[in-house]
Amino acid sequence: MTQRTVAGLLAVPLLIGLWVTAALKPLPFVTYEPGLTVDVLGANEEGKPIIEVEGHRTYPDDGQLRMTTVYVSQPEPKGNNNLFELMRDWVSDEDAVYPYDAVYRQGETVEDNRKQGAQEMTSSQDAATAVALEELGYDVTEAVVAGVAKGTPADGVLKTGDVLLRVDDTAVATADEVVDTVSGRTGAQPVELLIRRDGQRRTVTLTPQVTDGRPQIGIQVGTQAKSDLPVKVHIAIDPAIGGPSAGLMFSLGIYDTLTPGSLTGGATIAGTGTMDAAGNVGPIGGIQQKIVGARDAGAELFMVPPDNCAEALGAPNGDMRLVRAATMHDARVAIAAWVKDHDADLPSCEESQK
Repeated sequence: MTQRTVAGLLAVPLLIGLWVTAALKPLPFVTYEPGLTVDVLGANEEGKPIIEVEGHRTYPDDGQLRMTTVYVSQPEPKGNNNLFELMRDWVSDEDAVYPYDAVYRQGETVEDNRKQGAQEMTSSQDAATAVALEELGYDVTEAVVAGVAKGTPADGVLKTGDVLLRVDDTAVATADEVVDTVSGRTGAQPVELLIRRDGQRRTVTLTPQVTDGRPQIGIQVGTQAKSDLPVKVHIAIDPAIGGPSAGLMFSLGIYDTLTPGSLTGGATIAGTGTMDAAGNVGPIGGIQQKIVGARDAGAELFMVPPDNCAEALGAPNGDMRLVRAATMHDARVAIAAWVKDHDADLPSCEESQK
């Protein structure tokens, strides 16, 4: 055996070792895989109802409303997948791979991510409760000052966090009502606002500026849930599940729990979407993986946030029907129509892409 042959034989395992080491080296990418689904009308691991209510009668439903989740690989230092793991998810039509910076902030830890997810989950539950109660006819929202522009009539008079109760003689409870009432006035006539600040009510008067033909007072307005809702709702979900994306399904579940009959008609319905206090459904991440999870859980109908429609159309949904849900009310009406007739004409993602 020549010296060159011996050297070649020795080099082979070294090269293989280098290839294996390179393949196993963590790379700055994050993987998304279908996660578990949870029936919000069901019970948790302790056998208690996931939706617990005080101050209102509850009603059972023999169907299921399933919130959906995604398994997301963890942030550094535990995160980052090797080449083999990334290639597996890359070629799958059910999984996805994203650049690390598109999912996590630099320096974000597992604990940071957990805390943020828990906060978002709590906020989504509060908004879901408010929206469900409003759908039942309760007055549960209020308009709040979200920002004040410098050099405007509101500068120095209103503060971020002020709750707007009345504009002149018109009671307001949402951001849209405030904007419509102020901008619907004629010219720069003084406007009287009844506000609540630090628990105290006060009246302030502002003279709007007319910009582009519309009176404006220089504030950004948001809609939030009241802190003293008439019905108390507690959602006993696994604390390991975080994020805001279950807002729509929580809201539908709360509404179903508080109303006689079965919203689902005994079927399994799933979906996703954030929820604000005005009932609007917002976009989420991992829509394709959530659709796969719902499909595998036997769901027949899936609620899709409008901003996720384009991506949702590329998911392997099988026979499960995808419904575009712009608001909680739209989702509820669509479900009711589908329960009566599975071939009913429902808002679709295909229509939104035309």
